[in-house]
Amino acid sequence: MSSKCLKSLLVAAFSICIAFYYNASVAQGAANNGVTEQQHNAGQKEEGDFDVAGTILDHIRDHHSWHLWGHTAIHLPVILKTDKGFEVFSSSKLSDEHHQPAVYNGNYPYKLMEGKIKIMNADGSVNAEASKKVFDISITKNVVSMFITVFLLIIIFLGVARAYTKTGVTSAPKGFQSFIEPVIIFIRDEVGKPYLGHHAPRFMPFLLTIFFFIWINNLLGLVPFFPGGANLSGNIAFTFTLALFTFVIVNVNGKKDYWKHIFWMPGLPTPMKIFLMPIELLGVFIKPISLTIRLFANITAGHILVLSLVSLIFIFKAVAASAMAVPFTVFISVIELLVGFIQAFIFAMLSALYIGMAIEEHHEQDLVL
Repeated sequence: MSSKCLKSLLVAAFSICIAFYYNASVAQGAANNGVTEQQHNAGQKEEGDFDVAGTILDHIRDHHSWHLWGHTAIHLPVILKTDKGFEVFSSSKLSDEHHQPAVYNGNYPYKLMEGKIKIMNADGSVNAEASKKVFDISITKNVVSMFITVFLLIIIFLGVARAYTKTGVTSAPKGFQSFIEPVIIFIRDEVGKPYLGHHAPRFMPFLLTIFFFIWINNLLGLVPFFPGGANLSGNIAFTFTLALFTFVIVNVNGKKDYWKHIFWMPGLPTPMKIFLMPIELLGVFIKPISLTIRLFANITAGHILVLSLVSLIFIFKAVAASAMAVPFTVFISVIELLVGFIQAFIFAMLSALYIGMAIEEHHEQDLVL
């Protein structure tokens, strides 16, 4: 009986997800393919054409507003720094009553184009030179999603910590504590101890924070309605920032043997040392770059694949296409649940590996060749 209830709940959950994906796709397709009445009369574009690429690219990029349903959205604050100082206004001013991009006359005439705020000339063209000087520090969709993740982390771990304070560590965990504790132990035993040894307790707070932060972001990104749907882990600026934290921790804590093996590798002839030194030094910067691209590419690819499958319904313009699109979308969504966990685990594991390589103390004797 419980198995049947669980299956029913799963079907209902994925049906809701598909419905929201459908709603977002229709709304975005209308926005991307909005045509004027003159164009329609001239037959330049058929009514109802669906821009698949535009819809997908619009989904994976950051936004200055958070779409809810139809033409309803949460308009976020726009914060700009120009040569005339700071300027704050609502993102609703960047669209007209038809929800199309419009020019807002602030310190400069601004217009939102492909997710970027540009300064416009009087003739309607983009002032490229002035636009380069616009420093956009707005509270965007990805920023709000990040705040939501931080809030969830605080609520979850304060609740778990409070439970431990009341019951101690001798009794069996209960409630949400019983779910979080095995995950923490898993990261400690499979990531911290194997790669950091007796240094594991020192770096566990960082590894746990970065693992849960990425994991929760990945899970929220799979939810197609508020407060989910943001492609935060698929934003390369976000993944680069996380990789930068690892880069700093690795090189600040690097022992002398770590730097010795980079600049003057022991046990090798001098010509080989000179040859390998720039390669090893380059590897110091390649490691965070690999962390950045791996997380960014895998999460972005998942979003693109799910939306591409949903878009098949609109490409074929037939409800029958849903017979193929919906099952595959559900299957890929389940796979993405696993991928979200794996990518968080890999990021934490590689961070631990790089830190362990930096703090390891070598005792080998230089080889005489």
